Amino acid sequence: GIGEKETDNFGKRCLMARRLVERGVRFVQIYPQGQKWDNHNNIKITLPEACRESDKPCAALLRDLRQRGLLDDVLVLWGGEFGRLPMAQGDYAKAGRDHGPSGFTNWMAGGGVKGGVVHGETDDIGYGAVKDRVSIQDWHATILHLLGMDHEKLYFDRNGLHERLTHTHPARVVKGILT
Repeated sequence: GIGEKETDNFGKRCLMARRLVERGVRFVQIYPQGQKWDNHNNIKITLPEACRESDKPCAALLRDLRQRGLLDDVLVLWGGEFGRLPMAQGDYAKAGRDHGPSGFTNWMAGGGVKGGVVHGETDDIGYGAVKDRVSIQDWHATILHLLGMDHEKLYFDRNGLHERLTHTHPARVVKGILT
């Protein structure tokens, strides 16, 4: 994606992430330029643009990490804390989609995760998860497990409270996606 107008910016961010990992940085977070994933309006235009801008760079990052022997030790996460509802929001000509917290997609690669695995399903219209549901707390517990931490023993102090990172909600490690 580097050198191509549509993918150059995010491609450079992915390259920077790989170089930081090679130099021993343990946690790297990158974002695409702009806010094209927040599709409250004009989803027919902004969603395909966001996909085109990120698809090649993400694939190149995974390929780079694999070629350098880093992918087994580096966990790559893609996603957010919610998806999009399956129905239009606003004026149909410029419609978007509101937040959909009951059914969404995230992906993981490398770092102890099985490749090519799909976990969970939504209902027929994509409104909510109906099979092998994974909560945000489960997602966090799984990430912490892959980082070598037990989410039930990891606490932090916030506003005078001693809290778990997975909060008070029950959380489980999603073992079906682990190598």
